[in-house]
Amino acid sequence: MLRTLARTPDQVTWLRLEIGREVVLDDLGLGVTAVAAPGKLPVHLIGLLEPSPEDNVALRVRDLASGRIVALATAVGSLDGVDELVHGADTVFFDGTFWSEDELVARGLGRAYARDMAHVPIGGPDGSLARLAHLPEVRRVYTHINNTNPVLREGSAERAAAEGAGWEIAFDGLEVSL
Repeated sequence: MLRTLARTPDQVTWLRLEIGREVVLDDLGLGVTAVAAPGKLPVHLIGLLEPSPEDNVALRVRDLASGRIVALATAVGSLDGVDELVHGADTVFFDGTFWSEDELVARGLGRAYARDMAHVPIGGPDGSLARLAHLPEVRRVYTHINNTNPVLREGSAERAAAEGAGWEIAFDGLEVSL
């Protein structure tokens, strides 16, 4: 796969991101900071590596000219520390993988619950919809949405709840300007 991405010497540039340290991408006018996010090792690495804060990261991307910030957290296993991640962000892309904790189990599609896979569900009193309700002036977009999540269906009660709370549902081709 890596050879496909880098067919010419300058086609791909790899930069090491360190947790909490902004890396400036001068050619793009952006600063990128990796933030440790609650999560877990990917399934294929369990038992092969020791857990690390780098196992699951979110990104804060800052436009150097305007100072505007986008926070991207596409996999979040807990809402602990989420306020620090979204603080000061103008746009938040957040883990919308599952609507409910038992989404796969209830449909007979698996035995794992959302939090077993390091995803906080959107719905419920402990879900991200309720927990992030305090972000009224921030553009909020659910992303990384599993195909079992009813929020994908226009006209569903779940989508109405998310949109009624001011959230957008990501779609292919969505663009964000800072």
